[in-house]
Amino acid sequence: MKVATWNVNSLNARWPRVEGWLLQHAPDVLLIQETKMTDAKFPYDALATLGYEAAHYGQGQWNGVAIFSKVGLLNVTMGFGDDDPEARIVGAQCGGVQFYSCYVPNGRSLDDPHYLYKLAWLEKLRTMLATRDAAMPVLVGGDFNVTPSDFDCYDPSVMVGATHVSEPERAALVAIEATGLVDLTRVLNPDLPCYSWWDYRNGSFHRGWGLRIDLLYVDEYLRERATASYVDRDARKGEKPSDHAPVVADFSL
Repeated sequence: MKVATWNVNSLNARWPRVEGWLLQHAPDVLLIQETKMTDAKFPYDALATLGYEAAHYGQGQWNGVAIFSKVGLLNVTMGFGDDDPEARIVGAQCGGVQFYSCYVPNGRSLDDPHYLYKLAWLEKLRTMLATRDAAMPVLVGGDFNVTPSDFDCYDPSVMVGATHVSEPERAALVAIEATGLVDLTRVLNPDLPCYSWWDYRNGSFHRGWGLRIDLLYVDEYLRERATASYVDRDARKGEKPSDHAPVVADFSL
């Protein structure tokens, strides 16, 4: 099974890139973030032509998460079941695995109310995962807007006092791992930066000024069956790319 997560920064603007990537790489499951479209505009028919079922939790010009699957799509859930109006998490069972596509709040700045919303959102994710059905393999992927460590940032000194690197954010990721999950890309690539996001400005991609904020968390069952996890940097190149690249994982299931 091939699985990937990708913040596409507008599925409407990036659909030709996404369609081409699906045709070239044919993942069994693709987790998408920042679709920035309503459910009415979501390309269900185009995806069906490519062999994918899809679940989309849309919001219009902001947020939006989706799951594309070639291996079934059951028991779709949207949000945490509370009154949060932002479309940031969608779940479904695909091929006997529970998947979640997550778009964690950015946080903006440490003194912004959105930062507190981010920490609260991550705690809701932790609570959900801590009470999950342990008999069902689980993969939680998406744009977490947090670098797990300084190694995941091209230059930690430029991030001092900013979001994405603060201790409470990183502690929230540690708490999520404590529910029985591992950061798969880092586990399989302990010595590689594996950056997944580069600012559009200042030639950041070509200079290697990146952050690793797109993550794949898996339980021990999937960890034992994982054969590779990597960032597809080629998808960040060319005309009108997203500022994120897909993060891919292969499993022998």
